[in-house]
Amino acid sequence: MLVTDAMPSVGSSGEPFELMGRTISVENGVCVSSDGTLAGSDLDMATALRNAKSIFKLDLPDLSRLASGNAAEFLGLEDEIGFIRPGARADLVLMNSDLRVRQCWIGGQPQLTRE
Repeated sequence: MLVTDAMPSVGSSGEPFELMGRTISVENGVCVSSDGTLAGSDLDMATALRNAKSIFKLDLPDLSRLASGNAAEFLGLEDEIGFIRPGARADLVLMNSDLRVRQCWIGGQPQLTRE
């Protein structure tokens, strides 16, 4: 499974943020407190997909399972999420050939995306 802890810094300008009363900043893709304590990563799922493709030489169906299907099955939610099938929630991401996000849908509703 691909996992990201989706800290508030993901997709933002990189400004410090507050986490449990502590100021957290991003340094080289790692979220740290002012004393240098690890607070999480700045990894988004699209970057995790690109990393897995580059490191493991996986194809798109395998990458898709790592990003959604395997986690849904692990949680016993494969009939609801993680797969494109009748009755499943329509959470979808359209990516270009470089695995950059072009459009997203949550519950079938289009979401705003950045170019």
